[in-house]
Amino acid sequence: MTVSRTPLEVPIKTGRPELMLILGSSLTVIAILSIVTFLLIREHANAKQSATRGATNIVQLIDADVLRNVELYDMALQGLITASMRDDLQKVSPQIRHLVLFDRASTARFRGDFLLLDKHGNVIADSSRVDPKPGNFADRDYFLAHVFSKDTGMFISRPFKPRCNCDDRDLWRISFSRRISSSTGEFLGVAVASMHLAYFDELFNSLDIGRDSTLNVLNSDGILLAQKPILNNAAIGQSFGNRPNVVRIMREGTGSFTSVSSIDQKNRLYTFSRVGNLPLTVSVALSTEEVFAAWRRTAILISGATGVLCLGLLWLTWLLCRELRLRQQAERELAQLAATDALTGVANRRALDQALSREWSRAQRSGKPLSVLMIDADHFKAFNDRHGHQVGDDALRNVAQVISQNIRRPADLVARYGGEEFCVVLAETDPSGALRIAENIRAAIEQIPPVDGDTSPITVSIGLGTWVGEPGESLDALMFEADKALYRAKHTGRNRVVAAG
Repeated sequence: MTVSRTPLEVPIKTGRPELMLILGSSLTVIAILSIVTFLLIREHANAKQSATRGATNIVQLIDADVLRNVELYDMALQGLITASMRDDLQKVSPQIRHLVLFDRASTARFRGDFLLLDKHGNVIADSSRVDPKPGNFADRDYFLAHVFSKDTGMFISRPFKPRCNCDDRDLWRISFSRRISSSTGEFLGVAVASMHLAYFDELFNSLDIGRDSTLNVLNSDGILLAQKPILNNAAIGQSFGNRPNVVRIMREGTGSFTSVSSIDQKNRLYTFSRVGNLPLTVSVALSTEEVFAAWRRTAILISGATGVLCLGLLWLTWLLCRELRLRQQAERELAQLAATDALTGVANRRALDQALSREWSRAQRSGKPLSVLMIDADHFKAFNDRHGHQVGDDALRNVAQVISQNIRRPADLVARYGGEEFCVVLAETDPSGALRIAENIRAAIEQIPPVDGDTSPITVSIGLGTWVGEPGESLDALMFEADKALYRAKHTGRNRVVAAG
């Protein structure tokens, strides 16, 4: 049986609590994710800062050691130049002259040969022997640098291998050199000292920079002088001055940045510094994989835990929303059951009283008419005695269904008043409209097929009462008028509609 929906079946408002719960959970999840993201970003920055600080300490340690060692070489060169300018040395024996010239050279670490070259590049004194071995070094970069410029100061050469057939001929060296000039500035020659690059190997071996990280020493032209670990033996002495990272290092002099290595395409944290006023730069390139390894493990752990927490929170929110929906559905069903007549499926007496009170108040405010139909099944007690209560109940359900089918407006209400009596509330309906609806109901019920054993169908009598704005009237008076009209319909032959007045 299909019964039209009444205004008493309006669902309980359920969207707001559920929406607030979802909104609150969403904001909580967003807050958790924001806090965790902020903390992870801060820890990432702290890890980078700590790595940069450690690399800076290494760079400063190397700077200090290199600067101190180069100063020793420079002092030895200046002593060599000062001694070579003394005229009285030409009068002493070669052994004493050799001792005087190279007295300070013995203090230099990892030293190679100290040479005194004339203005043509020929060797005129050699620290390794009293009687110097003939040789000419006019083609060396350090000699040419001083020939063409008297303001070069101390010059640091490119890495080279010695020409001699000595045991260390395969070992890389660099040379430190100074120009020898007369009092008038005339070029007289060059004092040069070589240093084994094994010095850097020993220095670097005392430092732990981690896996996949490198230490580099470059000159002002971007030429690689030393490296740990040596990624490519052929790289020593090669120029990297055109590489983007080296260009930036040479331009900035001191600092730190993260970039991809052009050699092995790995991401590294570069920290670098110039060695005093020397044309040397020390660079530490730390592998970001290692720098952020601990942070990455922590981030994965925290992100996983946060993700589980947020998913759990959202799942609990979903469960609560589901429980809210089930509870609200149950409340709607209970509310509907409380307002519905169990036998006929239309509104019950309690719902009718609420609707009458509500519509009467609305009519009083608006001044629009309110009509009430009192409907009673004719001879129903005899019908019930003849066919039994089960058939009588079916007949009442059919009557309720027909009445509901003729009440099409959502604001109108069909209710069981009691026993075989029904009531219809018609808001904003004048007497003529209510009379038309009542007649339609009466005629439709008369069309219900008779029950087996009866020759005539069930009929109803209808009493109609309407309030049209008269002041001083009450709801009870309206119901009394409709009830009186019903009794007149009963006493004047039944199966008819009678309007009050």
